[in-house]
Amino acid sequence: MSENPNDPSPYSAPPPPPESHAGGIPAEQRQWAMFAHLSAIAGAVLTSGIGGWGTFLGPLIIWLLKKDTMPFVEDQAKEALNYNITVAIVFFALWVLVFITLGIGFLIAIPAWVVIGVAWLVFTIIAAVKSNEGVAYRYPFTLRLVK
Repeated sequence: MSENPNDPSPYSAPPPPPESHAGGIPAEQRQWAMFAHLSAIAGAVLTSGIGGWGTFLGPLIIWLLKKDTMPFVEDQAKEALNYNITVAIVFFALWVLVFITLGIGFLIAIPAWVVIGVAWLVFTIIAAVKSNEGVAYRYPFTLRLVK
């Protein structure tokens, strides 16, 4: 490194501007939208001992708290809520199949639960990443029950 006082030091460069907007969406809204998606995973883990029914609680709470002040968060929390309700309906339908067939339905239900569970986890992570990038993610095969 030169000792010339006219050479700019790498330590005197101004910091880069804060990354506040990606696609015009403020960082705080992108972060809350990501939390809306990830809260479903947290709900599944916390309620896993009783069937994992808590997957919709996080998105529901975030949607109710932020729907009037953060439009991007409202959209993404509603999308996460609808997706988790849809997955819950499919899981419940598979349980009905098991009971109606007196247990024989397990031959279909168990592999379906595994595939749907893995797909649920993958799509939830993709949605969290996309929403943190400022992209309004839409889950596939989702019933839009909450408008």
